[in-house]
Amino acid sequence: MPTISVNKYDLFEALGRTYTTTEFEDLCFEFGIELDEDTENEERPIVDGVQEPPQLKIEIPANRYDMLCFEGIALMLNIFLGRKPTPNFRLVQPATGDLHTITVLEDTLKVRPLVGGAILRNVKFTQKNYDSFIALQDKLHQNLARQRTLVAIGTHDLDTVKAPFTYEARPPQDISFVPLNQTKKMNGEELMAFYEKDKHLGRYLNIIRDKPVYPVIYDANRVVCSLPPIINSDHSKITLDSKNVFIECTATDKTKLDIVVNMMVTMFSVYAAEPFTVEPIKIISDHNGQTRISPNLSSRTETVEVDYLNGCLGLSESAESISKLLTKMAVAAKPSDKDPNAIIEVTIPPTRADILHRCDIMEDVGIAYGFNRLPRISVTKTVGAPLTLNKLADIVRLECGMAGWSEVMPLILCSHDENFAWLNRKDDGKTAVRLANPKTTEYQIVRTSLIPGLLKTIRENKGHSVPIRVFETSDVVFKAETSERRARNERHFAAAWYGKASGFEEVHGLLDRVMAMLRQAFLTHDEGLETGPGKEIDFAVTPTHQKRDGYWLEPVDEATFFPGRAAAIHVRLGGKTARIGEFGILHPQVLENFELKYPVSTLEINLEVFL
Repeated sequence: MPTISVNKYDLFEALGRTYTTTEFEDLCFEFGIELDEDTENEERPIVDGVQEPPQLKIEIPANRYDMLCFEGIALMLNIFLGRKPTPNFRLVQPATGDLHTITVLEDTLKVRPLVGGAILRNVKFTQKNYDSFIALQDKLHQNLARQRTLVAIGTHDLDTVKAPFTYEARPPQDISFVPLNQTKKMNGEELMAFYEKDKHLGRYLNIIRDKPVYPVIYDANRVVCSLPPIINSDHSKITLDSKNVFIECTATDKTKLDIVVNMMVTMFSVYAAEPFTVEPIKIISDHNGQTRISPNLSSRTETVEVDYLNGCLGLSESAESISKLLTKMAVAAKPSDKDPNAIIEVTIPPTRADILHRCDIMEDVGIAYGFNRLPRISVTKTVGAPLTLNKLADIVRLECGMAGWSEVMPLILCSHDENFAWLNRKDDGKTAVRLANPKTTEYQIVRTSLIPGLLKTIRENKGHSVPIRVFETSDVVFKAETSERRARNERHFAAAWYGKASGFEEVHGLLDRVMAMLRQAFLTHDEGLETGPGKEIDFAVTPTHQKRDGYWLEPVDEATFFPGRAAAIHVRLGGKTARIGEFGILHPQVLENFELKYPVSTLEINLEVFL
């Protein structure tokens, strides 16, 4: 969760009273946030000869974008305490009657296709609210905007530029301007080189660096306003003397764009000469159907059943009572005209982008009612039960643990070589699920076998005394083109023995123990198994109800194992036969690939056939 630092006594002044640390901690708990730290009794830094004032560091839920700044926290707590009503945010037309416009050119589709914006008129900046204004942009960039990849915010002194504006995409060498807080004019390529080692801006360069064109916003005089998502122009920078603020946001995600624009204007419209008023701008973007008026500050209306709210919280409140509770959470509510006793109409303001479903409304009712006042509910009936597959896996784990084997849990991702080449196996291209953009060669595919993870675990613990006996019961993944997700999980059990002797008989004994626990008898040729020279192994599941259920072993010659020291495991269940796995002594080349100096015997079977 993001942590917001606010001036302690400024916040108390905004709330109309002084709180002790314990009292404010209780208030935060009641509202569903958390006081992380009060710095009053700690050493605080001295800046320009003045000690930093005491700070309250408050943890905010990640979806409460309206509380990422001092203004939002003060507003929401005042509404919760009943000191202020929910603001009515309004769009007002400019004095001239004509809206400023941003014309979007089609080339922006190649890099950042969306733009939004608004204007705040006659804003009164102080050093404190100016710092808060900048801090809110940083928090939104880090949180909702995903490090500027989804949305980038630009703020400008409207009096230094001239409308109408255009949003274009141009080759980097054709874009030239003086970046914010610099004195030298640079083109796009020079700017990338200049900020490459910058600790703050360097992390954002890769968002557009490799694009053929860079996004740029021009005013009517072809003065660059900003090069999103990197930096604004020094020409239009905001100062404490700025009165009219032009806010523009470029984005790749329409939903996030609307939320960010709304948060910026609703939080700081309080400082306008007419509080909570915003001047809209017109976005002209016909090529992608995004021509509209920005921002959209209209409220949303949802309906929710009284029985649902009471049932979830264990209450028996009336519609009128619930409506009053919801006003404490900055949402307007009233009993529905259609059924005033059973349904509530909830009007959600633009600040509450976190309310997506009726369960969010239920949460707000619980907060407003009081967490500590909610009745305790004893759940005496439940349909919860472990999945059959998980129950089976737990039984296998328990048996292996009692047999003296240690369970390990390697990662499900591995490199392509570990899964195939290092086991002397070939990839047919139809088995393993590959990652589209792996960050490292260590995590390229989703494993199709548990053996690589066991061998890597042994490799990292070679200093341990031998023998090492480890097992894992977990999922592997295979391609499945016919399924909805085009992949399927399969629960496997695998074990590995590492020691000075081969350990073949050890894994064989473990297999027999697991099969006995699963009530599968070992079948011999005397019990109806066919054999003969040159007989091919048929892996198809075929009905042969005349033969006894159980499991048997057949020799295999696979490159993973030492020649003549491996066997395939077959089972017959309900008259149907299938090969479920194999075990044997690993080939010396496999041991060398995994840097193991002693022999290793492994076992791997598919558990899902026993369900």
